[in-house]
Amino acid sequence: MGLYFMPMKRLLYLPLLFILFLMPSATQAQELNAKVIINRSQVSNTKSGVFEALEKSVTQFLNERAWTTMQFREAERIQCTFNITIDTYSETDNSFKGSLLVASIRPVYNSSYTTTVWNTNDKDFDFTFQEFDQLEWRPEQIDNNLTAVLAYWAYMIIGLDLESMAPMGGTEVLQQALEICRNAESLGYSGWKAFDDSKNRFAIVNDYLDGGMEKFRQMQYLYYRSGLDQMAENTETARQAISEAINLLKQSHEDKSLSMLPQIFTDFKRDELVSIFSGQGSSSDREAIYDILFNINPSQNTYWEKLKQ
Repeated sequence: MGLYFMPMKRLLYLPLLFILFLMPSATQAQELNAKVIINRSQVSNTKSGVFEALEKSVTQFLNERAWTTMQFREAERIQCTFNITIDTYSETDNSFKGSLLVASIRPVYNSSYTTTVWNTNDKDFDFTFQEFDQLEWRPEQIDNNLTAVLAYWAYMIIGLDLESMAPMGGTEVLQQALEICRNAESLGYSGWKAFDDSKNRFAIVNDYLDGGMEKFRQMQYLYYRSGLDQMAENTETARQAISEAINLLKQSHEDKSLSMLPQIFTDFKRDELVSIFSGQGSSSDREAIYDILFNINPSQNTYWEKLKQ
């Protein structure tokens, strides 16, 4: 069964690029509405105060700051989650070792459906924090790995959201994320080093902005604006646009086969893709979609097989 889009009585506010003002003003609004979760189940015999302070400080850091000069209404703020899992904590030097699951969603036009724009696990999330630390962000002087990682993902979430709203719409914001990678490498923490890991922070944003992945960026806009956002008005036309987007995904994978972006995309889109195409269109069309997705991400074949049914 395909996705069912229930029309809403009121129009959802989408942060379309053409309604955002690019000049700063006194009414400038924050872009993120982030929910922060601290999972410390693996850390025992430690007072909870530092973890409660960490959750509060990270939430304020992400949500009470205007990351760009664009205008976001309250209803347009990007819904996202920062799920921090702490593996080890040392009271001696206030060091934390763990991982960060980052996810963001956006509403689909004229529906009650929300779609995932990004979802990944940043496994290299080590930092120091004390209970009464005040988190500050000075992009010209990056000296704290906690704030550097949070700022990087804030810019990534905003940039990718804009990419789904306008062609290449997030370029300037994503370049801010790349600049953080370049400046944070000297901190000596994992995740920032160029060409050290195909899925680290540098690799993700560097690949995204690489000219060889232009079709992947074109795919983003086609998938969301011409595809999902049109589902309520014309399901078949929208599904055809998503089919064209999947072909762009194939081309981007062929253009830069070492990039992990197509695989990451299909990892968090697997359920949605199956819902869109399962039982829809001709068997040959579904077979073509299956072949593309299997070639990009064979590890998810349990899901792709459903396309043939």
